Parts: sequence; structure tokens; C-alpha cells
Amino acid sequence: MGDQSTIIVLLTITVILLSLVIVALLATITVLILRVNRIAKNIESVTNHIAEATEWLSPVKLISTVVELFRR
Repeated sequence: MGDQSTIIVLLTITVILLSLVIVALLATITVLILRVNRIAKNIESVTNHIAEATEWLSPVKLISTVVELFRR
């Protein structure tokens, strides 16, 4: 009986340690996914700003804006 109880205790400890490792890995993956999501949102915002700046730098947009200002 002594050997069987020792084996059960060791297996229980192993299962608990593996469970803790799995929970830690899932938490780490979740944090990394959230950070990547935040970075993706920042990149999307920068891309939108660059697109707006590019639109304003087009000659047609500049000329039409200047013409509208002088017509007023």
C-alpha cells in the first residue's frame, strides 16, 4: 500500500503542476493577443491619418479648396 499511495501523491502533484503551467500559458497567450490587437488598432489609426494627409496633398484637392476659399 505504501508504494501505491506514493505513486498517487506524485501523480497528483504532477497533474497540479501541469494544470498550473497550462493556466499560465493561456494567460500569457491572452495578454499577447490583447497587445497585438492594440498594436493593430494603432496601425489602423496611423494608416487612416496617412490616407487623410495624402488626400489633402493631392493637387486637385488643394486647388479646389483654394478656389472655394476665394469664392467666398
